[in-house]
Amino acid sequence: MTSRHLVDPELRAILDVAPDMSVAEGKLPAARAAIAEMTQMTLAVADPAVTTCEHFAPGLDGAPDVRILLYRPEGLPVNAPVVLQIHGGGFLFGTAELGDARNRATARAVGCAIAAVDYRLAPEVCYPGGLEDCYAALVWLADNATALGLDPARIAVRGESAGGNLAAALALMARERAGPKPCFQLLVYPMLDDRTCTSAPHPYAGEFIWDQASNRFGWESWLGALPGDPGVPALAAPGRAKDFSGLPATLIATAALDMFVEENLDYARRLIRAGVPTELYVVAGAFHGFDAMAPEADVSRRFSSICEDALRRAFAT
Repeated sequence: MTSRHLVDPELRAILDVAPDMSVAEGKLPAARAAIAEMTQMTLAVADPAVTTCEHFAPGLDGAPDVRILLYRPEGLPVNAPVVLQIHGGGFLFGTAELGDARNRATARAVGCAIAAVDYRLAPEVCYPGGLEDCYAALVWLADNATALGLDPARIAVRGESAGGNLAAALALMARERAGPKPCFQLLVYPMLDDRTCTSAPHPYAGEFIWDQASNRFGWESWLGALPGDPGVPALAAPGRAKDFSGLPATLIATAALDMFVEENLDYARRLIRAGVPTELYVVAGAFHGFDAMAPEADVSRRFSSICEDALRRAFAT
């Protein structure tokens, strides 16, 4: 695989200094430490115009309480919309603070609150633990939105990578349980289908940042079993879902060189066939996580603008 020539020139320079993000059983502690260090560096220069406050949602069926970090920009009006944010990290690493700068920027640009979920990680907690945490957070947010000055009818869910998996699964779970229905789902290069681990490698996608070996380790950790098994449930891997009816309007924003691009395209196609209002945005020359690694690049700015505009339109309607 030699896809470097396809990488956007601004992003190509990032690859030369990018840390090794590949993960395996022996490398997981170091990867977690590196992500934690980068997160702390971001927090050190956080935008003070957006405040944060901790809340805890009761865990379901005896599970631990779920920490939620609520971002609120200055001047946010009463009855404002809110995004339930589910961070990425291959199911393996990250906290509610991961993506702090983007959360603050989105809150200000869209005029909304952001409720970031600190779900339990794999492999210590396999499916459905992290998903149940996200559902507990959604239920708590819907129940407490009015008291928080937020609009319970305008709760969107957003997730990137493994968080995109959890956001998509959360919409499916809310429908199945007749729970609070998100008004919109924003899925950013979502990690939707474990069967990608067992298919032939894409000739140009999946070379950078998150590769085939890391993907397999992430799925094995989340499932507690080998990926590709016929018995994997759709709530663990939404790419396996059969019924897409009644799901919220969706934007899938992904990258052409991302390992997940084809499963993302297929998910969008099936949402459209089910009558779900769906938009798809694919960034040429971009790889997994590009917008977090190079937020000032032109392609990243356009990507963020598309995502923010989709949220604004969803909240307006």
